[in-house]
Amino acid sequence: MSRIQAANLTFCYEGSFDNVFEDASFSIDTDWKLGLVGRNGKGKTTLLRLLMGRYTFGGSLKASVAFDYFPYQLGEEDMGRTLSEMLEELKPGSEEWRVICELTKLGVSGELLYRPFGTLSPGERTRALLAVLFSGENDFLLIDEPTNHLDREAREAVKAYLADKKGFILVSHDRDLLDACTDHVLVLNRRTIEVQAGNFSCWWENKNRRDQFAREENEKHLKEIASLELSVRQSRSWAVKNENSKIGYDPVKDHDRGMGTRPYIGAKTKKQMQRVKSFEKRVEREIEKKEGLLQDLEEPVSLKLNPKEYHKERLIHCRELCLGYEKGAENVLKDFDFELKRGERVFLHGGNGCGKTTFIRAVLEAARLSGESSLRISSGELCVGSGLIISYVHQDTGFLKGDIRSFCRDRGLSESTFCALLRQLDMDRAQFSKGMEDFSEGQKKKVLLAASLMTPAHLYIWDEPLNYIDVFSRMQMEELLVTYRPTMLLVDHDVRFRERIATRTVEM
Repeated sequence: MSRIQAANLTFCYEGSFDNVFEDASFSIDTDWKLGLVGRNGKGKTTLLRLLMGRYTFGGSLKASVAFDYFPYQLGEEDMGRTLSEMLEELKPGSEEWRVICELTKLGVSGELLYRPFGTLSPGERTRALLAVLFSGENDFLLIDEPTNHLDREAREAVKAYLADKKGFILVSHDRDLLDACTDHVLVLNRRTIEVQAGNFSCWWENKNRRDQFAREENEKHLKEIASLELSVRQSRSWAVKNENSKIGYDPVKDHDRGMGTRPYIGAKTKKQMQRVKSFEKRVEREIEKKEGLLQDLEEPVSLKLNPKEYHKERLIHCRELCLGYEKGAENVLKDFDFELKRGERVFLHGGNGCGKTTFIRAVLEAARLSGESSLRISSGELCVGSGLIISYVHQDTGFLKGDIRSFCRDRGLSESTFCALLRQLDMDRAQFSKGMEDFSEGQKKKVLLAASLMTPAHLYIWDEPLNYIDVFSRMQMEELLVTYRPTMLLVDHDVRFRERIATRTVEM
């Protein structure tokens, strides 16, 4: 066991005004199963890349271990190659038998090594690359979002696999995965960095207690400061009044005033001014105690939604629906029966390739919200309510380009309201001047979600909306949907989110 130590770590991207890290210091053991937690844009992936030595930085990062990073970067030219052919490039010194052993632990066959990578499903690709990652020796592994786009079976396999490993940093926004696979957390707070033993739920419970204590202390200091400031004003007023009475007086009213009165008033005023200074110093001390109390407080803003009320009880209905893409090819969806009623939040659930996204595309086409495609209904019927207004969040963000202003103009959205909503989702103002192609994946998802929230609709269709979205924003979304109860059709594999939101789950 060795340690990784950061001291006064400072880093800023070229052309950016704000530092991602500024004088950050922390220390972690290479034996830990460490969860890395933080808001989108706080620098989680940046930290992993700094550990990999990809950027120049200020301060120091000391480690006596080698690092390896997941996901491996593969290009289009690699899709026709097998992992066996690429193994030495991806993991120098790794042996095939070790990879096959790791694949077995992940619940898949070793033959994945010898199939063209492009023919593997998303779940198979992730498990195959994780097997390569863990096939070495003595590396400290940096694992960035391993479960995005994975179905339930693949997620469970990855979760069980990582739970038996150690010596890694795991970046994930999946609370269930973090709880199952980590024994420490490294948290990038708003202003500070903290390391704590335990999984995400342990840290979250402790954080809520600390936040509540900070609120109470802050309230106590505010009351004390208000009381002291009132005393300062009163004492200063009395002192000034006394000082003004030293010169000029009415002999009739102040007939008992003698030669020693003026020095007496001066001494009394001096004491009162000393009391004022004492009060002011106490105010300063209270302000110092108050500073920093709320710097890491997470108080997500309550979001708003304006769903429309559809005039009929049933919005979508299909019977024995069979869907496919190419004529003569096997159907992706077979004999599917489904019904969506007003007020329901229905999750489509099943493995990759079972037809969840295909069904969503069919609904959008039936509602005339999708352009031409090769999708066809080979048998059965699909009925979508007439005049149905749908707000759709696509699972892919690759089409987002240009600036926020153009995005709002193209969709008829108020730019000021849209930016205000992004701020409520904790996106930094500095991002608004950038092109969306430079946003992190989580920030791109927030753009799509904000656009959907600003669109009054009868039905909200969200296809894997929470991929890359940070834990705190997920909680915001949960509160929003529980409060406003819109009619929804969703695909998402976050267990905690589905348990909180779903009125019904349809297994496909």
